Amino acid sequence: MTRSRYRFFENEYPDFMTCTINSWIPIFTRQESADIILDSRRHLQKERGLKLFAYVILDNHLHMIASAPEISAVTQSFKSYTARQIIDLLKSRGSETLLRQLSATKLNHKTESTYQVWQEGSHP
Repeated sequence: MTRSRYRFFENEYPDFMTCTINSWIPIFTRQESADIILDSRRHLQKERGLKLFAYVILDNHLHMIASAPEISAVTQSFKSYTARQIIDLLKSRGSETLLRQLSATKLNHKTESTYQVWQEGSHP
């Protein structure tokens, strides 16, 4: 069961979605962070039927107008994959401050992970 009060109901219509970095931490201030989002978007368009009508990436969140046959599953896949890639990037860059923030602001029930990159939900 989802913890968000926002849900996807009609897959045949585009949804406006917002995906926010946990605690509004500015992750997308460098190109390589935004490239993770762009690479994932291209993959989901090719492999999962994502149709992207518009998007904008800001320093701590992104907005999309998108649709897909299973938009909820596609969004979950997108957030899971990009979170792992962002954490790996931050580790490789030695961004200890950002990693500490992502760890300190992680929700208590997220016991399987050290960090929480995305806020729960995608607010369609």
